[in-house]
Amino acid sequence: MTTAPTVRPATFTPAFATAAEMAEAIRAKVISASELLSITFQRIDLHNPTLNAIVWQDRERAITRAKQADAALAAGTVSGALHGVPVTIKESFAYRDSPNTWGLPSLAHANSPRTAIAVEHLESAGAIVIGKTNVPVMLGDWQSYNPIYGTTNNPWDLTRTAGGSTGGGAAALAAGLGALTIGSDLAGSIRIPAHFCGVYGHKPSLDLVSLAGFQPGPWDGSPGYPMDLAVAGPLARSARDLALALEVLGGADADAAKAWTWRLPAPRQTSLKNFRVGYVFDEAAAPIASDVAAVYEKTLAELRRAGATLERGWPRGIDPDAQMSTFGYLLGALVTADMSPDQREQARARFKNDPKDVFSAAAVEPHARWLHETQRRLSCRARWQDYFETHDVFLAPTAFTAAFPHDHSEPIATRAIETPEGKQPYAEKLSYWVSAATLAGVPATVAPVGRTNGGLPVGLQILAPMWEDATSIEFAALLSDLVGGFTAPPEFQE
Repeated sequence: MTTAPTVRPATFTPAFATAAEMAEAIRAKVISASELLSITFQRIDLHNPTLNAIVWQDRERAITRAKQADAALAAGTVSGALHGVPVTIKESFAYRDSPNTWGLPSLAHANSPRTAIAVEHLESAGAIVIGKTNVPVMLGDWQSYNPIYGTTNNPWDLTRTAGGSTGGGAAALAAGLGALTIGSDLAGSIRIPAHFCGVYGHKPSLDLVSLAGFQPGPWDGSPGYPMDLAVAGPLARSARDLALALEVLGGADADAAKAWTWRLPAPRQTSLKNFRVGYVFDEAAAPIASDVAAVYEKTLAELRRAGATLERGWPRGIDPDAQMSTFGYLLGALVTADMSPDQREQARARFKNDPKDVFSAAAVEPHARWLHETQRRLSCRARWQDYFETHDVFLAPTAFTAAFPHDHSEPIATRAIETPEGKQPYAEKLSYWVSAATLAGVPATVAPVGRTNGGLPVGLQILAPMWEDATSIEFAALLSDLVGGFTAPPEFQE
């Protein structure tokens, strides 16, 4: 899956080349790493002021690494699959001598002494970090804005959000500012920005990519909270770049690397006609806006014409409402971990008034409740794995809406999103379609499959079996031949 196409000088376009094409062009000496970096910085100077996608840069370090990459190549050495390729990283990852603020002003000048493990993996493969991308405060929104760095705009419509919490990374990719980015995903933070910005995004299998160094404030190598939902993963302008990046990012680190190694299993199928596909694109709890639904229906029709076997319906034993309840509780257990005593007492009062308030329950219920909810999470995964004995992938919406206008009103619970069918609740609905893959821990790839009548991108969510990340990525790659893949936003094509 990661074999790069042969690059010819006349066809190589640095701004929107894939990471694989860039790496091949550097190895073939069509372009040097230093030249490619210079072009990338020129584009950042031209376009980033409009987007505000990249919020921190260290050009001196990047230039030094590019010169080192060129010198190594001249001596016959290639450092890895991403040798000389410019990439961005989400602001929330520790990177030596830079702040990872998560949008908190108190951390604006607190630099990390160490680099996050996932970012180290990128650099070990030869990637050159050109900057860090914008996020919402504490990664807690589907829009990327904060009091330190301001608001990131969507390159398809500057009045709209690029998504969150990896919104800066998705916007930068779509505008041709770097070849890859690394983000994180708990409630769709990779998938929803990919959908809103028309790029590819991949939420890996749980625990496949290290989250060491993914925390607010300086990281010194100490462990963070254990994660039962969140993952780190790549976004790119081609599906196969996702596989390339995942092979770099995935696997054991530190002590675990002494005991086991990891490989990306081959995709189950290599032709759309051989895929056994399940899908659900309508659910009363989170109805899809008609302009988005039309793109999904067209994609399904194309899959039928391609000969894929399609079956509508949730897997046996999967109850979307129960799934959302367990997801909400476990998410609440994470976000309430550092509550003050006063806040916890307020949560206790809310829970007493409404025992169905899972966020409040997560703050005050005993550890036994967490164990029971975790058992439900693992049971959910088992049901999905049973389903994947007879199906290869499962298709679902990424979100009920395309990118929506900026809305920073507070509290977040009062926000609503306008659709052709009327307003829909913001916080209640945006996590609905992404929660299934998060709760089960299975991989999910988002692929651009078209645009609404208003010209906004639409991304399809593709779930695959646990650890078989290449299956959803390959399906996304094949789908691009059928319905088209990444397209550069018109205002950023130059």
